[in-house]
Amino acid sequence: MDSQSPLPPRSSSKRSSGNVQPHKSVKPPKKRRVRWGRIFGLLLIAIILIVGGYAASLFLKANEAIKHISLPGVDTKVAPEDSVKVKPTAMLLLGLDSREATGTLNTDVIMIMAMNPETKKATVVTVPRDTKIELARYTAHKANGYYSIFYRQALKETNDKDKAKLAALDEMKTMFGRYFGIDIGYATIVNFKGFSDVVDALGGVEVDVDMDMHYVDSADGTNIDLKKGRQELDGDDALDFVRYRKSNDGKNMSSDFDRNRRQSEVIGEIVDRLKSLGSVNKYGSVIEAVGNNMKTDVPQSELRQLMLTYFGISRTDVEFKPLAGNWKSPYVYADEQSLADARQALRAQLQQ
Repeated sequence: MDSQSPLPPRSSSKRSSGNVQPHKSVKPPKKRRVRWGRIFGLLLIAIILIVGGYAASLFLKANEAIKHISLPGVDTKVAPEDSVKVKPTAMLLLGLDSREATGTLNTDVIMIMAMNPETKKATVVTVPRDTKIELARYTAHKANGYYSIFYRQALKETNDKDKAKLAALDEMKTMFGRYFGIDIGYATIVNFKGFSDVVDALGGVEVDVDMDMHYVDSADGTNIDLKKGRQELDGDDALDFVRYRKSNDGKNMSSDFDRNRRQSEVIGEIVDRLKSLGSVNKYGSVIEAVGNNMKTDVPQSELRQLMLTYFGISRTDVEFKPLAGNWKSPYVYADEQSLADARQALRAQLQQ
């Protein structure tokens, strides 16, 4: 194989806290921006799928959603001893920037989640989108650029979008599995719309906005206007909270590491709201949001087992380990100790 090829041989396999009354600016109606890659959405949707529950009254709706989530052509034969019900499993979670106008396919949200069915716990490693991946037999790129390379090459070979997605996911699992030194069994893609829909279905999320956030771009309809303090955000504002980069005046700025931290905060709030009894009557809307915005190579039978096995997981059961690094344009260079710690944490969770 050409040493400069990015591809290796294919593998088979608004409630306030205390007495604080947060300021809520009156904003003009937002035009939905299409910069999908700068948002959270990925891990949120995957965890919702896992912890959403299988209440009897929602069985049919959940079952219908599963049919749309699992990609056509997925191998449905899973040996009992390999089922997620009994075997620890790692999943690659991707948030896809698939803007039709530009043709981009960058996976600007990248997470690896290891789940243990015996302990009912999970470890989540977040990877900055600009991380430089340097592995033998791969051309070095930013982490968020590989899916597009794999997908477009597979599409040329197959001329079938679903087959190309499966092939690209398989290559992504192989590459990130090598990077973290683990076997990644499954992969999932989520678009940004699912994030906003799910947050709204749950009635919002309560988070601590860590700084004033104000950014307006009339070109694409962006209108971020959040005030510092603990407050409840609807779907659109939560989307703004996790994707925020900088204010127009340049006084406040966020890094990829800040956004990863905000993602973890929102995920914890979502998990706890899903677990509360008050959210049971909202599962129907949540399931619909998931089904409309998520694709995975997990077989339908295993999706059902994920729901059943990890029902009731809470915020304290999920360990978040952001991959640290140093920014030197145009890349983030992963810190060697942080990478070693992330690898060890994932391996520990996958032990039986």
